[in-house]
Amino acid sequence: MKALMMRKMKIMVMAILGVSLTVGCSSNEVDDKEGSVLNITTTIGMIADIVTNIGGDLVTVEALMGPGVDPHYYIATQGDIRKLEEADIIFYNGLYLEEGMEEILEQLGEQQPVIAVTRDIDRNVLLMDEEDLDEFDPHVWFNVEHWMTVTETILEILIEHDEENAAIYKTNADEYLNELEALHQEILEELAQIPQERRFLVTAHDAFGYFGEAYGIEVIGLQGLNTASEFGAKDVTELRDFLIDHNITSVFLESSVPPRGIEAVIEGARELGHEVEVGGELFSDAMGEIGTEEGTYMGMMRYNVNLIVEALK
Repeated sequence: MKALMMRKMKIMVMAILGVSLTVGCSSNEVDDKEGSVLNITTTIGMIADIVTNIGGDLVTVEALMGPGVDPHYYIATQGDIRKLEEADIIFYNGLYLEEGMEEILEQLGEQQPVIAVTRDIDRNVLLMDEEDLDEFDPHVWFNVEHWMTVTETILEILIEHDEENAAIYKTNADEYLNELEALHQEILEELAQIPQERRFLVTAHDAFGYFGEAYGIEVIGLQGLNTASEFGAKDVTELRDFLIDHNITSVFLESSVPPRGIEAVIEGARELGHEVEVGGELFSDAMGEIGTEEGTYMGMMRYNVNLIVEALK
C-alpha cells in the first residue's frame, strides 16, 4: 500500500515538473554580492527555526510547510519549486519524512546545496519503522538531544557557505545549544510529575517515539510513522482495548492529522463503558502559527509537554 501510494505521488510530482526540472535560472548562477544574506529554503518549520536562530540577520529563511501541514503527504507546488531553485541552500529533514519531495530534492541536489539535516545523527540511535525495516523514524526533533546534533550540522553548513561570518554563526549556535540543553532538562523535570502507571501517550500517529524513548513515557499511535498509511477497524479496536486494559482516560489529537481516527477510538471505548477524554491537540509534524510561542521549536515542545503533564498527572 505504501509503495503504491509513493508511486502515485511520484507521478504527481513529475506532472508538476513537466518534462524536466529547470534549474538554469537558479540564483547560484548569479555572482555572490558582497554583504548579501544567504537565501535559505527549508521543508519544515522546525528546521527553519534553527536556521533563524543561528543565522539571524545574515539569512533569509522560508519554510515550505506551514502550520497544520502534514509533510508525509506534501507535494511541492510550482511556487515551491521556484523557491527551491532560488535558494542558496536547501535544508530538509531526510529519513523519508518528505517522501513526496524526494525526487525533486534529489534533482536539485545535482545543481545546488541540498542538505538532509539528520545526516550526522548516529544511525545506531535512530528508531526503526516497524512497518518497513529498511526505514528509520524521521521524527527526530522530539528528542532534544538529537535536535542539538541537527543544530550543529546546520551550523557547519552555514559556515561552509559564509566563512566570513563564522564567528557570528558560532556564537549564535552556542547560545541556542545552551537553550536546547536547558529545554531537555526542563522536559525531564516536568514529565517527572506523571505517575509511572499513567505514563502512556496515545496519539493519532506514531510520531512521538523519540520523545517516549528520551523522556520515559510509553507512546502508542493509531497510525504508523507515516500518515500515508491507512488505519482500519482492527487498528481502532486494538487501540480501544489497550485503553480499557490499561485504564487510560486521556488521548491526544495532532494538529496535522485529521481527528476522525482518535474520535472513533474514543467512541468505541465509550460504548463499552470506558470514558476517554481528549487531553488536547499536540503539535507533531508541524509547529504552531508564526508569531506565537508554539510557532517556535522550543515553544512547541513546551506547549506539548504542558498539555501532556496536565492530562496525565
